Amino acid sequence: MPAQALSFALFLFCYYAHAGTWSTYATLFFADKGMTVAQIGVLMSMIQVLRIVGPNVWGYVADHYDRRVLVLRLAGFAALVGFSGFFIGSTFGHFMLAMVILNLFTSGQAPICEALMLSEMKGDLTYYGRIRMWGSIGFIVSVTLASIALEHYGIVTLPWVAVALLVATILAAFRLRDVPRRTHKTPPPPLLSLLRRREVIAFFASTALMVSAHTSLYTFYSLYLERNGYSKTVIGAMWSLGVLAEVLLFYFQAPLFRRWGAQRMMYLTLAVGVLRFLMIGLGSHILWLLVLAQLMHAATFALHHSSSVMSLQRWFSGPLQARGQALYMSISYGIGGSLGGLFLAQWWERAGAESVYYVASVLVVFSALAAMLSFRWQQRDRY
Repeated sequence: MPAQALSFALFLFCYYAHAGTWSTYATLFFADKGMTVAQIGVLMSMIQVLRIVGPNVWGYVADHYDRRVLVLRLAGFAALVGFSGFFIGSTFGHFMLAMVILNLFTSGQAPICEALMLSEMKGDLTYYGRIRMWGSIGFIVSVTLASIALEHYGIVTLPWVAVALLVATILAAFRLRDVPRRTHKTPPPPLLSLLRRREVIAFFASTALMVSAHTSLYTFYSLYLERNGYSKTVIGAMWSLGVLAEVLLFYFQAPLFRRWGAQRMMYLTLAVGVLRFLMIGLGSHILWLLVLAQLMHAATFALHHSSSVMSLQRWFSGPLQARGQALYMSISYGIGGSLGGLFLAQWWERAGAESVYYVASVLVVFSALAAMLSFRWQQRDRY
């Protein structure tokens, strides 16, 4: 078990408690403030858009100056300043500026923390899932408790809940300490040369398409449920159910990867993803079908995330650790997530809410094709 396992777990708990609570209910907050579906789509896409810039900037700074924990702390304080914008004014412009500043600084925190974890684990990912699951537990606890508060006191309390969780994340960062990086006998390959390799391009295309499909959840799922007559308590419970399944997968994943490997697990998660989004689109008024689809989050998020991180280690390790994690976040969640969110927002307006999930299913099909190409090219390049 890594020496800082408890500190990593605490930071991830607080970070995902804040990120999960805000992303789950922000659509309802913006709708309450009079924003249209198109405006909400743009505002929520900032979570993904800023992941294009934030993780790479902070990943470079953290790697270049070897002060990853300091970067985590400073980013937390800057995000807190940005979040204050949600208490000032109620126009689209105010909200846009606040979302840009908040996500510019929070977007780099998770990949830096994961880079610290991977450095301390020294290539042994046995305990990765059991530490990473605490981020999911933080999500469950916070989203569930927040749903009760919002049901009783109204959506106007959301910024107060989210800012308290942001302060907790900053405090948790003060428990972390930097991890000395291993020295390598040979210099790492140039970053651009790695990014030109066809198997790396196909890998990032696959993860970006998978995340694009998931923006149908991250951006619209709460609004989708509310407009189909479900209460905030049910919405919170549905999110918590999905993340509970994710936690269990993270806890028990090590034997699965030892036996089957990252490639087979990746194919499994993509197959489940196609089915899951079809079920959500078909089951808007069938609660048991929506429940079953939420349980599949264990595969479409947790299993996909771990498979991606393990695949990433083939190309990005040692001095490129933080930037590799940052590239994964910025390309997959940043480019893939932002384009997916904006595209699906327009699709919702033109074709209706249910059709968004049918399109998401098609995106996963393309993700699977890109993954197959990546693994095939990796095998060819070995010989």
